[in-house]
Amino acid sequence: MPDQIPGSNYRYVNRSVRKKDAMALVTGKPVYMDDITPSDCLVVKVLHSPHAHALVQEINTDIAMKVPGIEAIYTYKDVPDRRFTMAGQTYPEASPYDRLILDQRLRFVGDAVAIVAGENEKAVDKALKLIKVKYEVLEPVLDMHTAKDNKILVHPEENWQALCPVGADNQRNLCASAKDSKGDVDAVMEDCDIVLEHTYHTKPDSQAMMETFRTYTCMDLYGRLHIISSTQIVFHVRRIVANALDIPKSKVRVTKPRIGGGFGAKQSCVTEVFPAFVTWKTGKAAKLIYTRQESQIAGSPRHEMEVRVKVGAMNDGTIRALDVYTLSNTGAYGEHGPTTVGLSGHKSIPLYNGNMEAYRFNYDVVYTNVQAAGAYRGYGATQGIFAVESIVSELADKLHMDPVEIREKNMVRQGQTAMAYYNEKMTACALDRCMARAKEMFHWDEKPLARDMGNGKIRAKGVAMAMQGSGISGVDVGSATLKLNDEGFYILSIGAADMGTGCDTTLAQVAAECLECDLDNIIVYGADTDSSPYDSGSYASSTMYVTGKAVEKAAVELKGHICAIAAGMMECEEAEVEFAADRVRRADGTKEVFLKDIATKSMCGNREPVQVTVTHSSPTSPPPLMVGMAELEVDKETGAVELLDYVAVVDCGTPMNPNLTRIQTEGGLAQGIGMALYEDITYSKKGRILENSFMQYKIPSRLDVGKLRVEFESSYEETGPFGAKSIGEVVINTPSPAIAHAIFNATGVWHRELPITPEKILMGMMEKKA
Repeated sequence: MPDQIPGSNYRYVNRSVRKKDAMALVTGKPVYMDDITPSDCLVVKVLHSPHAHALVQEINTDIAMKVPGIEAIYTYKDVPDRRFTMAGQTYPEASPYDRLILDQRLRFVGDAVAIVAGENEKAVDKALKLIKVKYEVLEPVLDMHTAKDNKILVHPEENWQALCPVGADNQRNLCASAKDSKGDVDAVMEDCDIVLEHTYHTKPDSQAMMETFRTYTCMDLYGRLHIISSTQIVFHVRRIVANALDIPKSKVRVTKPRIGGGFGAKQSCVTEVFPAFVTWKTGKAAKLIYTRQESQIAGSPRHEMEVRVKVGAMNDGTIRALDVYTLSNTGAYGEHGPTTVGLSGHKSIPLYNGNMEAYRFNYDVVYTNVQAAGAYRGYGATQGIFAVESIVSELADKLHMDPVEIREKNMVRQGQTAMAYYNEKMTACALDRCMARAKEMFHWDEKPLARDMGNGKIRAKGVAMAMQGSGISGVDVGSATLKLNDEGFYILSIGAADMGTGCDTTLAQVAAECLECDLDNIIVYGADTDSSPYDSGSYASSTMYVTGKAVEKAAVELKGHICAIAAGMMECEEAEVEFAADRVRRADGTKEVFLKDIATKSMCGNREPVQVTVTHSSPTSPPPLMVGMAELEVDKETGAVELLDYVAVVDCGTPMNPNLTRIQTEGGLAQGIGMALYEDITYSKKGRILENSFMQYKIPSRLDVGKLRVEFESSYEETGPFGAKSIGEVVINTPSPAIAHAIFNATGVWHRELPITPEKILMGMMEKKA
C-alpha cells in the first residue's frame, strides 16, 4: 500500500509507491538491451579517427576482409550521400543536417572512419587493425574563441543544410547565432550605482551513465528494419535512421528495453545508425556496444560554454539589468547546439525578474574539431545558472549584503510575467518559500559565511537558486493510450522512455488515480514506434507535465465510454450513471454493474470504444524552481574540499511520487557536485581527449557528496496533471554556483571555471597571499 501522506486526499498522487520494475531490477532479471537480444548476431565495431581534422586519401580493406568470420567492412564510399543530424528533436530539427554515416572528412579524434561487422569480437578486433588508411592531416580548429569566421572550415561541404532559421552558417563555423533583448540595457546600466562584469567557463562534462551506448538491429518477417536500442527517443530514432540510410520511415521500427541511465546522452543517435546500416545491407542481425572509452571520446557530452555576464544594480541590492553573452562549443557536429544555448540565458535571467527593467541575451554556437556535444541534464541552463548565480553572489559581496537577502529582494515571484522567459506568467511559483525553507533547514542566519575551525580547515557556506522548464512550450507532444481489458484491468501504452526515472510508475499513478483502481491494475507498455502513440521522448523535463496530462485526459475520456456501455446494460441514460472505481452505478442507487462485466460486454455486440488515445501539448512551460545551500570545508594546506551538508528545497508543483522525486533530486545534486569539483575534460594539442576512462575522468561516489537533505515546497500548476510540474533537470543546477560561492567565502578567491579542483584552490590562495 502507498504511504499515507497527511493532508492529501489522493490515493496514489503524492504517494511513494514501489516502482513497477523494481523487483525485476533488484533480482537481476534480463531487462536491458544486451540481456534480451540474441548473441548469435554480427558484432559491429567502428574504426575511429586518430586525427582531429583529416581527409581520408586512401583506405584499403582487402587484407582485413580476409580475416575469417568478417562479414563486411564499409567506408565512406559505401554510404548514402545524404546528410542528417543525430539530434533527437521534433521535426523540423533545429540542429543542422551536417553528418554522413561515414565521411571522407574527419572532424574530431574519434570520428567514424569505417564500420566492421563480423561473426565474433575477436575477428572484428583483428580486422580493425588491418584496415590501411592514408590520411591527409589538416590543421584543426581547437579553440572555440577563434572558430567564428576562421579561415579553416569544419564544414565546408555544399550539401550542409540548416532546416530552421537559427542563425547557422557553415561558411563562418556558426552552428547558431541570435540576439534577444528587452528595454535599453545600456541606459539602465549607466544609471546603476554598481556594474559588475565577469566571464565563467564550464567544461564538456560526460553523462557517464552506467549503461554505455548500444544498439541491436535485425530484419523482421515483413522486411522491415527493427532497431532495439538504449534510447530516450524511439520516434526520433526512426526518422534519423531512415534519413541516414535514405530509406522510407515505414521500413523502420524502433523499440526500447530498460535503459541503464541516459541523462540526455541518449537523446542523440550515437550508435543506432552503424548496426542499422550493416543489417540493411546484409540482411543479418547486428549489435554494436560502445566501450566506456568510446562513450567518453565519441559520445554526446555537455556543451562547453563560456558565459559573460554583466549586472547592473543599486547600492541597496536592487538588480535592474542583466546582460548575458554565451559562446557555446558544439564541437564537430551541431547536435543540440542551437537549442541548448538558449537555456543559458532564458533559464537564468528570469530568476531575477523581480525588479528587472532590461535584459540582453546574445549567443554564438561555433563548430570546432573536438568531440560533438549533445544533450545533458540541465541542457544549457546549468551553464548559464552557474554564471548568473555566481555574479549575483559576487555582487552581494561587493555590496556587503547577505547573499540570501539580495536574492529575496530580486527573485521572481508568483503572478509575475517573466520577460526573459518568453513573457510567461509565473502561475505556480514557490521560489520564495523554497528560500525560506532552505534557510530554516540550513540554519543560514546562525552560521557565518566562513569560520576558521582551528585545525587547518575553513568551514564556509554558499547559496544558489535555479529554474528549468516543463517540456518545450508549443513543441513537445505527449500521448497515452488507455485500454479496458478482461476482468476490468487496464493497459497504458506510452511513447515516453523510462530510463530509471520511474515514469512508467508515475504515469501509472496518474491513471490509477483517475480510474480509481489499484496500481497493479494498470499495466504499462512502451515504447515502440509501431504500437505506442506518438511521444516526443523523455527529455526537456516533459514526461510528467506533458505525457502525464495526456494520461489524465485519456482516463477521463475512457471513463465516459465505460459509463456509456454501463448505461446501456442498465437500460438508462448515460447522464443517470456515475463511475465508481470497480463499478458503474445509477445515481439513484437502484442498479450497478461491475467493471469486469462491462469489459465482457464490450467484447460482444458493442459499438462503444474501450480504447482511447489522447495527445497533449502545452503552450506554456511552467518552470520548476529550486534553492540549494552548501556547507563545506577547505583544507588550507592542500586545497582539498570536503562537502559536509547540502540542503535542497524544490518546487516541482505536486510531487507525484515523493520517494522517486527525492531520488531524482539526490541524483541530480550528485551530478552537479561532480561538475563543480571533479569532472574535467582536457584536450591534447592535437585534439585528443585525455580523460577517456573512469581512471582519468573522476565522478563522485556516494562518499564524496556529503549529507544531502531534500525537501519540497509544493505549488499547484493548474495546467499540469494534479498540479505537477517537472523535476528531472532543475535539480542539477544549484550545486556549481553554491559550491563556488562557499569556496570563495572560505578562501577569498572566486573560481569562475569548473571544475574547482584542489590544485586551483591552492594556487588561488597562494596568489592571493602574494
